[in-house]
Amino acid sequence: MIRSALTYINKQKIRAKETELKKVLCVLLLLLFCFTASAQVKSSIDSTTITIGEQLNYKIEVATDTTNRIVFPEGQSFLPLELLESYKTDTTYINSKYRLVKRYALTQFDSGAYTIPAQKVLVGTKSLFTDSLRVEVNAVVVDTTKQGLYDIKPILGVKKSSSKWWLYLLLILLLLAIISVLLYWFIWREKPLTEKEKVALLPPYERAKLALQELDESNYLEHEDIKEYYSELTGIIRKYLDEKVYDRSLESTTEELVSRLKLLREGNQIDLDKATIKNIESILQRADLVKFAKSKPDIELAKMDRNVVDSEIDHVKESLPEPTEEELLEDLKYQEALAKQQQRKKIAITVAIVGVLLIGTFLGFGFKYGFGYVKDTIVGHPTKKLLEHNNWVLSEYGAPGITLSTPKVLQREIKDIPEDLKGKIEISQFNYGSIKESFYIEVSTKKYLPQAQDPNTPPAAQNEKQPEINSVEALEAVITNWEALGVVNIVTKTKPFTTPNGAEGLKMFGTASFPKKNGDTKQSNYTLFAFTSKNILQQVALISEQDDPYAGDLTERIINSIELITPEDDK
Repeated sequence: MIRSALTYINKQKIRAKETELKKVLCVLLLLLFCFTASAQVKSSIDSTTITIGEQLNYKIEVATDTTNRIVFPEGQSFLPLELLESYKTDTTYINSKYRLVKRYALTQFDSGAYTIPAQKVLVGTKSLFTDSLRVEVNAVVVDTTKQGLYDIKPILGVKKSSSKWWLYLLLILLLLAIISVLLYWFIWREKPLTEKEKVALLPPYERAKLALQELDESNYLEHEDIKEYYSELTGIIRKYLDEKVYDRSLESTTEELVSRLKLLREGNQIDLDKATIKNIESILQRADLVKFAKSKPDIELAKMDRNVVDSEIDHVKESLPEPTEEELLEDLKYQEALAKQQQRKKIAITVAIVGVLLIGTFLGFGFKYGFGYVKDTIVGHPTKKLLEHNNWVLSEYGAPGITLSTPKVLQREIKDIPEDLKGKIEISQFNYGSIKESFYIEVSTKKYLPQAQDPNTPPAAQNEKQPEINSVEALEAVITNWEALGVVNIVTKTKPFTTPNGAEGLKMFGTASFPKKNGDTKQSNYTLFAFTSKNILQQVALISEQDDPYAGDLTERIINSIELITPEDDK
């Protein structure tokens, strides 16, 4: 009985343990299901076999919660296949989850069997990887029995595709031509004279005669408008006298004008007889009575007065002495001075119009694009020129290489290796500018060479002698070197960095005061990158002035293009 009871108790304990184990397994399976259900990543291709140069469509699908941030791979992370195009992400919302589909166009120009490597997709804070896929790239089969064979064509030079600078130049030239035509037409062109201007250029005598003819053609007498008739008539004789005899004839009273004519006669300055002066006085007095005393003489008398004025203008002309040579010369000088005055007036108007156009253009572009940007475009800003350079260069530097896109090709710099490191390290360095200039780029690769080992040394000790590369120490060495060059007030921050093709490294960034060529110091931003792999140290350095409005975009564009070619890729 006791043994049976003990057996029963043991069986119950075993069943309890099995039940507990089943519960634990269920919980683990549930957690695994929840994890896989929260984010699922799948990859696929539309064909496993293509011909050389044919496009292959690669697709990554991600199903995840709406709260997760998704980062798909970018850049040439599909090597050995080449990325042709990265399409926009398609997003759908199904059952409280997002389904995101990212498509890529890939190709390969060499035949063979290739494997598309697993791609890393960031889902929230987790890194998930797709499956690797195998692709067969077949050569194009040519039937030589049907396709004729031809000699290899000679190498032809390909003209570099030009930018649209010529279009902008054409528009500017067209605008300048339009402005020039308008200025010529309205300001500089010798315009045909109007009738009034032609009359103004006539000599005073001919002008007075023409005015009398126009008075005859008027309708003043027909409408018995005696007052206007006498105003015009006396205005003709007064204006002629004003130009040829007495320059205040227009504003003088009748008494003042007659007194002046008599005085000039007595002074033998004009050869007027008393009858001429008397006739002029009578007509002027009669006109005064008409204008101010409302007198209304007979129309026939008005016509007689007109003839008298005509005759007395002739007498005045005959009484005037011939102009001397000095007077003619003075008149010529006056005409030349008048022409120069007109020329200066035209120049002033042209300068004013061009100035207004330039100021208006500057203000218009300034309000639209910013006055600083317009000023830098006109004057020229070195960093702006680099940022807007039409032909950025994507190059590989060092071995193994670092590829990045820059506005100018980096120049190789020969580094002197210390005596104690010769035979132990190889350095290749490329840069643009210097730390004393407004913008600086440096790319370097250091390869630590394997050293000959003592055969009696144990393998473990040999491994200890191999150099260990530490990214933090490598970046701190750069900072130490800068301090030796006079860089002060260095502020540093570090964080991990991943290139578009998935290479991981360390990023150090911050601000510092860098010495400049003029002896001053300039507050600048810097960014350093360090990538380590076995015995390889690859570094990138970017320095730009802190107050440079274009350096941020320029630096960001270069950083986004950095990709690492690891020794495994070279193989």
